[in-house]
Amino acid sequence: MNQQIRFCKSYDGARIAYAVTGEGPPLVKAPHWLTHLEYEWESPIWKPWIEALSRAHTLLRMDERGCGLSDRDVADISFEAWVRDLEAVVDAAGLDRFALFGHSQGGAIAVEYAVRHPERVTHLVFLGAYARGSMQRDPTPQRIEELQALLKLVEVGWGRGDPSYRQIFSTGFLPGGTLEQLNSMSELQLRSATPEGAVRIMRSMFTVDVREAAARVKCPTLILHARRDRRVPFEEGRLLAGLVPGARFVPLETDNHILLSQEPAFGQFFEELEAFVPRAAGAGKAGAFPQLTAREAEVLERIAQGLDNAQIAAHLGISEKTVRNNITRIFDKLAVENRSQAIVLARNNGFGKA
Repeated sequence: MNQQIRFCKSYDGARIAYAVTGEGPPLVKAPHWLTHLEYEWESPIWKPWIEALSRAHTLLRMDERGCGLSDRDVADISFEAWVRDLEAVVDAAGLDRFALFGHSQGGAIAVEYAVRHPERVTHLVFLGAYARGSMQRDPTPQRIEELQALLKLVEVGWGRGDPSYRQIFSTGFLPGGTLEQLNSMSELQLRSATPEGAVRIMRSMFTVDVREAAARVKCPTLILHARRDRRVPFEEGRLLAGLVPGARFVPLETDNHILLSQEPAFGQFFEELEAFVPRAAGAGKAGAFPQLTAREAEVLERIAQGLDNAQIAAHLGISEKTVRNNITRIFDKLAVENRSQAIVLARNNGFGKA
């Protein structure tokens, strides 16, 4: 797998960097703070994410303005600018319809984009996302002082060679991280933005409020949130799930705001994603069953080969429970009652020949 980094111009002429990896139905990752497309490619935190998201999708990622490879010296750093940058990148990439993934701050941007362009977003997936920024959560005077102190800490300590200041943020994002992962997070902070730029981004993040827009989302929505998230409280995830009509909410048993590849929550996230986001029409065996997700098609292929659940689990590196859950959904989507009927139908459509 390789990464293609490209640039486009946004509404005000700012150059926005984006990257494309993988093959398959398009999946767009909304912009959020602390990204650097080039450094993430070698990061022990983000490289597993890129690989997993690109396994069954054409993944589009971007650096928001003021961050990473995108223009940093820009007049406008605001929520509206971030949404319009996402519009510019999607148009530049030539995408018509796609699933949209919003992590953390990217969740609010994804909400607004989906409401403005309902004809383009097929599914929404959120992780650690929120509808309202820190200053919109009825903060106490003490909380306001704390947020102001945080901004001052970034302003005076972010760019220093001594990583002590940045480690405060690293442990907030990754309390369960290894030393290598924490050091990589500190390096990402240093590379992703200047101290001045980071403060501007944070101030805009604090004032985000998409509660009204969230109630107007029309597409299927999946929301996952860490129970003990230190960056975005679990209650903010529940609030968002209550605002989006018909949203499904999945708690994750972890402390980490950014899920790490070595923890069970990482695997659970991708199982949920693969079960939720369907493949595009024409994918798979001559497009025979476009209603199946990529994971369900993999399981059906093994069923058609005559493997039992334990063998399928071993082949795909998943649990037998996950296999059973996939089989239940497959039977429902294909309108079959048992394994024998599924095998006949699958083999008649080109499955099981490997």
